[in-house]
Amino acid sequence: MVYIDLDQTRPLDIVLLGRIAIDFNPAYSEDVKEDFKPLKDVHYFEKYVGGSPANIAVGVTHHGLKAGFIGRVSDDQFGDFVIEYFDEEGIDTSHVTRCTGGEKLGLTFTEMLSPSESSILMYRNCIADLQLSVDDIDPEYIASAKVLLISGTALAESPSREAALKAAMVARRVGTPVIFDIDYRAYNWRNADEISIYCSAVACQADVIMGSREEFDLTEALIAPGMTDVESAEYWHGQAAKIVVIKHGMEGSTAYLQSGERFSIKPFPVTARKGFGGGDGYGSGFIYGLFQGWDMQRCLEFGSAEASMMVRANNCSDALPSPDEVQAFIDEEKAMYGEMVAQA
Repeated sequence: MVYIDLDQTRPLDIVLLGRIAIDFNPAYSEDVKEDFKPLKDVHYFEKYVGGSPANIAVGVTHHGLKAGFIGRVSDDQFGDFVIEYFDEEGIDTSHVTRCTGGEKLGLTFTEMLSPSESSILMYRNCIADLQLSVDDIDPEYIASAKVLLISGTALAESPSREAALKAAMVARRVGTPVIFDIDYRAYNWRNADEISIYCSAVACQADVIMGSREEFDLTEALIAPGMTDVESAEYWHGQAAKIVVIKHGMEGSTAYLQSGERFSIKPFPVTARKGFGGGDGYGSGFIYGLFQGWDMQRCLEFGSAEASMMVRANNCSDALPSPDEVQAFIDEEKAMYGEMVAQA
C-alpha cells in the first residue's frame, strides 16, 4: 500500500532532525546486574546514545534503511562518542555539527524501581541539541531524502525551533514528505502556549503525525481544546496529514487515514525492564513498514511489537532489533497468546 509518496531516486531514505543525548542506565549484563533500586543506590551504569530521533535513526538503520541526521552535538568526547557511534551504525553525519559555545549534550540517568516504575534524572543546562540554527538547514540535503522526520523537542527553544520550522517549510517546497513525532518532554518547555504554537505550526505541514493523546491535546490547545481522537484526525487531515497516529499507552494506538479508514493495535505483552523507549521502537517499526509498502495494520503490528521489545530491553539504542528479530518476536507472541494477541 502506498500511503505517502516516496521518491525512489533519492539516495537517503530518511533524514531525522532533533535531539541527540547520552543515556546512563543501570548496568544489566552478564558481568554486572543492578537490580531494581532507587537511582541513588546504583553504582554501575552503562552508557548509550539516546534521544528519541537519534534512537529512531538507529532503529530504521537496523532495518536496512539509509538514514541521515540534522543535529548539534558538543565539541568534546561525548560528541565524539555520538558521531563515531552513528558512523559505525551507517548513519550519515555530514549534517551533525559541533557546538562552538561550550554547550553540552544532555545526560539522562535512568531509575528503574520495578517493571512498572521507572523515571529519569535529566541534565539539560546549556544544551547542545537546541543550538541547531537555520544555517544548519541545507535544502539540498532535505531534497536528497525520501522522508524528513522532525522531533517536537527541537521546537522547545530558539534557535532550534526556527531551524525546525525552516526544515518543515523547505521539505514542503522540495517535495519531501514530513513525519512529525510530537515527542513532548515537559522539561524542555516554558509554558503551554508555546507548545501549541510551535507544534501546531509543524503539524500543519506534516504528512504523518504521531503522538500520544496528551501530546495531541497540547498541540491543539490553542486550536480546538478537548477534541476526541476522531475530531483530531479529521482536523489534521484537513491540513496536510495523510496519516494520524494517536497512542493511548497500554490501551493501544490507532492510525487514522485520510480516506476515513482506521486501524488499531494493542501492545504485545512482555515483562518490562523500563517504562520508556517503546516510542522509539514503535516509530522505527512503523516507518519501516511504510517503506515496505505494507498495509496499515501490519505497519502498526510491527511498530507495536518493536515497542514491546524495547520496554523489556535495558537501553533504547543498541537493543533496537532487526526486522527478522521483530518478526520472530511477533511469531513467538502469537504462538504463546494467540493470533489476535495485539488486535484491538
